[in-house]
Amino acid sequence: MDAHDEATLGFYNREAEVYAQRPVQEFSPRLEPFLATLKSSAKILELGCGGGRDSAEMLKRGFDVTPTDGSTELAAQASARLGLPVRVMKFAELDAREAYDAVWANACLLHVPFAALPDVLARVHAALKPGGLFYASYKMGEGEGRDSLGRYYNFPSAQMLEDAYRAAAAWAHYDLETGEGGGYDGVPRQWAHVTARKA
Repeated sequence: MDAHDEATLGFYNREAEVYAQRPVQEFSPRLEPFLATLKSSAKILELGCGGGRDSAEMLKRGFDVTPTDGSTELAAQASARLGLPVRVMKFAELDAREAYDAVWANACLLHVPFAALPDVLARVHAALKPGGLFYASYKMGEGEGRDSLGRYYNFPSAQMLEDAYRAAAAWAHYDLETGEGGGYDGVPRQWAHVTARKA
């Protein structure tokens, strides 16, 4: 099964400039504690970097960051902001092996068709070095659907997420926290914040 949704990618390509320049926090509030656990020389892969907001902060702090996005137009927006090339890469194209100390996937894997999520998570696991850290966030629910903008979401429950992670790989650590949050569509949602560590 494809690990991306064409309608969702189309949305981000059409809306890239507006999406990338919308007024938001300087960087994700979850980024600070994530980076605090890493060595200053850590090599970090960002999946779904969007307009490059979080990659910009990581680069500013001296980390070795590889920003990627599945949207050609969003990657171009991020590249302009960061002043460096941003690889256009869909999640299923990730084929690195033990290359990264950490993977940051803020609000992007929530667009992966749920049946394909274990494969994407397995690819992330393979891309991490031993002991590597992985963060991803999801809008919670009880199964797949689309928002008012036509974007696909997997809308998993906590149990669905745990099952997907366990099916993907044997993680040394898995932690899920929940909290209220918003989104580009303006609809408040319960979010799941998952942190996992490779053995």
